[in-house]
This record gives sequence, structure tokens and C-alpha cells, in this order.
Amino acid sequence: KATVSVLYWSVHIMLKAYPRRFDEEQIPLRFTYDDVLLIPKRSHIRSRKDVHTKTMLSRNISLNIPIVASNMDTVCEVDMSIAVARAGGIGILHRFCTVEEQCEMVTKVKRAQSYKIQNPRSVAPDDTIAKARKVMEYDYGAKYGITSVMVLDPSTNRLEGVLTRTDLQFTSHSADNAKVREVMVPRRNLIVSHDPDISMAEAQSLMHDGRVSNLPVIDANNTLLFLITATDIKKMLHNKEATTDGKGRLRVGAAVGVKKGDLERARRLVEVGCDVLVIDIAHGHSDLEIEMLKMLKSDPVISRVDIIAGNICTAQAAVDLIEAGADGLKVGVGPGSICITRKVAGSGFPQLSALFDVCPYSNEKGVPIMADGGVRLSGDVAKALAAGASTVMLGSTLAGTDESPGSLLVKDGKKVKVVRGMAGYGANMSKNEREQSANDNIFDMTPEGVEGIVPYKGPAEGILKSMVGGLRSGMSYCGAATIPEMQRKCDFVRITSAGLHESGHHDIAKM
Repeated sequence: KATVSVLYWSVHIMLKAYPRRFDEEQIPLRFTYDDVLLIPKRSHIRSRKDVHTKTMLSRNISLNIPIVASNMDTVCEVDMSIAVARAGGIGILHRFCTVEEQCEMVTKVKRAQSYKIQNPRSVAPDDTIAKARKVMEYDYGAKYGITSVMVLDPSTNRLEGVLTRTDLQFTSHSADNAKVREVMVPRRNLIVSHDPDISMAEAQSLMHDGRVSNLPVIDANNTLLFLITATDIKKMLHNKEATTDGKGRLRVGAAVGVKKGDLERARRLVEVGCDVLVIDIAHGHSDLEIEMLKMLKSDPVISRVDIIAGNICTAQAAVDLIEAGADGLKVGVGPGSICITRKVAGSGFPQLSALFDVCPYSNEKGVPIMADGGVRLSGDVAKALAAGASTVMLGSTLAGTDESPGSLLVKDGKKVKVVRGMAGYGANMSKNEREQSANDNIFDMTPEGVEGIVPYKGPAEGILKSMVGGLRSGMSYCGAATIPEMQRKCDFVRITSAGLHESGHHDIAKM
């Protein structure tokens, strides 16, 4: 009897200490992209050209296509950011590098295209030709090199002349110790403008009449204000869909963390021209993220740009982060192709239902949602946006393109590229090496990401066009000409595994 009594009270105490019990019927069923389809509606769309994909990345930044390149070190660095921004989306530069490297990447993207170039590359009249050659190469090689430099007086910033590659074309390297003033085009022979508000059309006219490709804009004291180049004007006229800032420069975002030093990283990124910051941690609904978000929003420098917080998967997380000041939210815990958080931690949320939970509140508050992970096909993009997201983040989909970092490999006779999760061993080992971190025992961590290979896919432009083309079709099936209209009109239908099988090609041998 004593033993039975002890057992009874032990169980009774345990039940009082741990009162929560789960009823199987109370555990909700949630869905991801493959579990549903969009129901076709009567459509007034006569052509996919009538469909407009303009959307909001954050409170204050708009995009012409709802595509964001993921902040992974095998997906988004300079080339990818430029390609996606020129297509109308935006790239988020990864943070698995030093602050200096990340700031340098931002600078390269911002200089890739600009109507008015502030602080153009310059040399002094008494600098050597050898130094001028190095400045033209910009230390990045010919790919990011420039064709001309301004020659400025180092003490007054007065324009003394211009030095171009043409001026150096027939200058032998034996003359590299000669002075720049000996070969430059002097100020008196330059076509310049004194109008700081000069329009693009006026600049074009001046350059055309003077048969020049560079137009320095100076003040009454001959001080250089900015530079306009024909190359950048052609880029802007050729592609009006590009995502640009008020100065005609491509927009770019960058990721930051929540650890010591990330506040300074964020400040330096904003100072070099970064347009938006993304707080990049796996579990965004945490005190660490909320505290960092508040610090970023209260900083006078950093608060000039929008801040996107994530990753989250519940409505309550949206409430807490929006109250802390988030200008955008990144939704997705575990859906990515290289993410194993759900296997390792047993935690996560099916991606489509995460959007259903988060989007109503965030959209009511005017905070755009980025669907991060789980997107394999253009139909998934349509479903994510219909569920309430404003943009989708692509990772492995873009990883095999020319613009993704890393070299081409050959496996079984086929070209491939490496893609890896940022919570895996490989990415963290690379981060420690680049930052020369003292935390060398990388195996103390439990990885929540894996490394793999994806087929080589050629230029990113083709992938982006395919994704956006499929989205346009999905919108037309919903009878919607805009993304907000699709979100108002759409309805979903749940499907079975047989319905999923029927959705793809079947009963044929695929060529």
C-alpha cells in the first residue's frame, strides 16, 4: 500500500508540474506548396503582357519583380546582385565574410550602374601612370575595371583633367613612372556641365554634341560634384525595369547577425550605400533578434534604411517583430532544400500555412512578407504570393547559374555547382577562415544545413524570366492583373498524392 501511495503521489505531482497533454485531434494539420493548387477563375487577362508584377520588398522599397536572391555564400555575391537588380528584383549579400569584404561587395554593386556617380575614381596630376593603371583596374581586375579616371587636385578637389584608357593605349609600361599630367586630357579641353540638376536628356545632348562619353559636373570653383557616363545612361535607357535608387544606382541588400560586432557591421554597410538590411538568423522570434532590431532602428545612421527581420513562421512572431520596428518580415523555418532544421531540431512549420498565419496581420500593418524557402518551380512562386507574400527568396534555384559564386565542377560528365546551407559545417568553416576567428573547433556546433550540388543552369537571366513568366501565367489563371488583385481573388484547393502525381508529366517517357 505504501508503494502504491508513493507512486500515486509521484504521478500526481508530475501531472501538476507538467499539466499539458495533447489530444491528437487538437494537433492542427498544416500545408505546403505541393498540398494545394490555385483554382482557375474567369479572367479578363488577354495577354501575359497585361500582367504587372510590381511589388514591395519592405515598407519603402519597391521591386518590379518579386524575386530576391538569397543571402547564401553559394548564391549571392556581386554578380548575382547585379543580375537580379537589373532584372527588377534585388540580391541580399551574405554575411559569411569580413565586414570589409561585405562592404566592398556593396560598393561594387552600387558602382555597377549609376546616373550620377558620386566620388568617382580619381588620381592626382603628379601621380604616376602606374598608379593610374591600378586605379582603373580598381583592384578587382578587368571585369569591374573602369575606362577613365578624373584627375583632381588632392588639396582642393578641383578638376584638372581626365585620363582614359585611350590615353594609355599606346603608353608603354616603360613609361609607367611618368606623371599623369603628361598624358591626361586637360580641363580646358573637356566638355563639362555646371548644372547640378542636369537631366538625363540634357546630359545626352552635351555628350553627343561634344562626342564624349564622360560628363563631369562641376561648381563655380571648378570643384567636381559628380560624373555622368554614357555607359550608365545606355544601361538605364535599355533596361527600365531595373531596381534602382534615387541616383540611378542598382539597389542591394545585405545580411547582418545578432552578435557582438553586427551593429558596427550594419552601420558600415549603410555608410557605403546598402539599401536594406536583413537580420539573418534561423529563429527570428527570439529576444536576441528583437533586441538587435530595436538597436538597429534606434541608431541614427542605420535607421535611414529599411530593416527586414526573420526568419519566422507564426502570427505572434509577426506581432512581436513589427512592434519592435520591422519594415519587412522573412517567413520560413526549415523549408529550404539545403536546410535540415526540421530533422535536427524537430521544429518548423509547413511553408504555405506559415504564410497563411503570418500574412493577414503583417499586411494589415503594411509590412511586406518575404517567403523564404521551399520554392522549386514558378507555380510555387504564384502560390506563395497568392497566400499573401510580397516577394519570394530563391536559393538553390539560382545556385547553379553563371552569376552564383564558386567554380564549375564536372560530376559524371555533367557540369554542376556547389550549394550549401549557411547553418552547415562548410559555410561556418569558411566564415571562420575569412574572419580569422578564434573559434576553430567548428565541430562544437550541430549543423542544420547540408552541402550538395545542383546542375549548371547558365545565366541567371533565363531562370528569372522563367520564374516570372510562370508567375504571370498563374496570375492570369486567377483573373488578376496585379499581385494584390490575385491575393484578393484567389482560392486554393487541397489535393491528394494522386492529384500531385497528375499535376506533373505522367504516362510518357520524358525527353
